[in-house]
Amino acid sequence: MTPPITASRARVLSIAGSDSGGGAGIQADIKAITALGGYAMTAITALTAQNTQGVQDILPIPPGFVREQIRSVVSDIGVDAIKTGMLGGVAQTQAVAEEIARIRQHKPDLIVVVDPVMVAKGGAALLAEDAVACLHTMLLPLATLITPNLPEAEKLTGQSIHTEEDMRAAAMWLRERTGASVLLKGGHMAGENLVDVLLGPTGFTTFTGQRIATRHTHGTGCTLASALATTLAQGLSLPDALSQSCLYVQEAILQAPELGRGAGPLWHAHAWYPAVRS
Repeated sequence: MTPPITASRARVLSIAGSDSGGGAGIQADIKAITALGGYAMTAITALTAQNTQGVQDILPIPPGFVREQIRSVVSDIGVDAIKTGMLGGVAQTQAVAEEIARIRQHKPDLIVVVDPVMVAKGGAALLAEDAVACLHTMLLPLATLITPNLPEAEKLTGQSIHTEEDMRAAAMWLRERTGASVLLKGGHMAGENLVDVLLGPTGFTTFTGQRIATRHTHGTGCTLASALATTLAQGLSLPDALSQSCLYVQEAILQAPELGRGAGPLWHAHAWYPAVRS
């Protein structure tokens, strides 16, 4: 897949945790944004010691320093889109929401993609239980697009999701309460076919695909959300941004370098360098 050629680089700020294994979080975001022709900036909310087998430790960043990172890059470089991932606790979530609201006062067309990261692929909690309410009341209403997977959507809505109809109901619940577009990702649903449900200003769109049989899927959610933030900032419509982003992620999975003994990372640089597997 050839990256798009744009007249100017979309400036995309990722606010998320650092993955020392390089497969998810800030590291995946930088790779995806760059591969799709954007300029990546970061505000790190937490440091993690992790690899393909799981998260061994987490060190939260003080919320005041999260604010300083955001203000530092935005005041100098500017920003066209923000993608949020792992936030950690209430204080970090509140700080991020307040900073995005402050930016929106001067830039009402700011694109905000919220990936409500709650649990790592290995099971470690990445969002404190008491931060979910703060996410609901402060951050989600600021979003242009929310991108939960099924477990995250169940946590956010309090609904059980087992069918495509359940997915549509959950997406509607989130849109009615936040005003944001919702991409509900169906990767956790059983079956060979994947179904993602998008609810935007023009209604529902369903995207279907074939499940790829692989354990190397670490960072797919982070990568997709960053790709969406980048392509939306480049001016693509929401359905077109999703189509292009899904193609990018699909190829990154197909070319995964098969690293590690657990859930391995994607290969974000496939547009330039075919993967060399170990």
